[in-house]
Formats: sequence, C-alpha cells, structure tokens
Amino acid sequence: MPHFEFVKSSHSSGNGECVEVARNIPGTVAVRDSKDTDGPILRLTAETWVEFTAYVGRR
Repeated sequence: MPHFEFVKSSHSSGNGECVEVARNIPGTVAVRDSKDTDGPILRLTAETWVEFTAYVGRR
C-alpha cells in the first residue's frame, strides 16, 4: 500500500469541512475527507484529477 502524504486543500475553510489531497505517488492523486482520516481514499489518475478540477472550476 502506498504511503500518501496528504495536505489540506488551499480552498478549505476553517469549519472542518475539508478535503485532503496527496500527489506524492507518480500518476496518482489521492483524496480523502479530513474529518475521517481512516476512512476511504479516492484514488484518481493524474489525468482524471485535471479533468475533475477543471469541471469543478466551471461551477
């Protein structure tokens, strides 16, 4: 199992509703809920992450 180094999103607010993202594994972007660090981890390809963030940015 890879060791992901998570950091909080720069868009996180102080109310605890945050996501953390790890980009230290080549070709993979991992995302998790900062309130549930032992919970599920969403693993995306780098290409999918770029598409996702572009989509969210248009909203």
